[in-house]
Amino acid sequence: MTDERMAGGGASVPATGPGLIWGIDFAPGERRDVENCNSPHRGFLRWLHLNLADHGTRLWIETTPELPQGAREVLLSQDSHQRALVERKTVACVLHDFERDFDVRDTGRVGALRVALTPTLIVSARVHPIGSADITRRRLDAIDTVDGPARALDLIVSAILENIGRVIASLSAEVQAAEDALIDERHVPSGRRLLEIRRRLAQLHRMLEGTHGVLHRLELDHDLPHEMLPTAEKLAQRVQGVDGDTLSVTNQLRLLRDELDHQQNQKINQNLFLLSVMTALMLPSTLVTGIFGMNTGGLPLTGHFGTLGATLIAIGAAGATYLFLKSQGFFR
Repeated sequence: MTDERMAGGGASVPATGPGLIWGIDFAPGERRDVENCNSPHRGFLRWLHLNLADHGTRLWIETTPELPQGAREVLLSQDSHQRALVERKTVACVLHDFERDFDVRDTGRVGALRVALTPTLIVSARVHPIGSADITRRRLDAIDTVDGPARALDLIVSAILENIGRVIASLSAEVQAAEDALIDERHVPSGRRLLEIRRRLAQLHRMLEGTHGVLHRLELDHDLPHEMLPTAEKLAQRVQGVDGDTLSVTNQLRLLRDELDHQQNQKINQNLFLLSVMTALMLPSTLVTGIFGMNTGGLPLTGHFGTLGATLIAIGAAGATYLFLKSQGFFR
């Protein structure tokens, strides 16, 4: 079970300080776990991942001298829209990712990951468990050190893109399976399911568009530390590439829906054509039966074989109508 999942949605992990889910100190050739948010970390770059649902976390953020006021406001704000702030060599931003439950990797709910990056302290915080936090922690366990805030930002955004990429890949596979089913004339997902996929793709596009906007604003901010500029530019391009994958699946889904609508219209047209032909063929027969059904004097074929004669006339009228329609090209 991962550290993010062990932390749950509201309770903090015992004996790790106020709302601390996990923490690591990095130095060249050395790393150590953090047990107390207030312990000294001279010579180390400290990374703390905090639970904002814990009141102690909010108190610690409000009082720690390692974060400027603007970064504290970003971490503690109730506003969840994606944004970025640069203040005194500190970068603070809010990024969107999907929340997760204990047994569900993708809940479909969008959550906010709040990040503050200083030269000596990295703080990531969330209210509910976030999928990218698990990915980030696994990547941190696989590397020896994090040499600065640029590397930390790279790890965080890359983890978000990996988590979103899984969702995109799953939706793309579902759309491709629907296309194969359509080609093979097998069962195709219902229109309701295709609509749900389209809504999910629109949600992904909005998330990625917002993330790209955050990184682009960082690129244009003259106060951004120069060592972080190449990372921001690289990540903005990666986000744009993943968003391109989302738009590609959206276009693929649109073509699938157009083909399904086309086939449905063809079926409707075929049914209307059949109904029109049947109506045309039955019209002369109806006329004949109507004439012989009149209760008037001098009605022909009133003898013993009159019914048979009227029936043959009706059939002949229908046959003549069929030949006429065929000569006009209705059955080509």
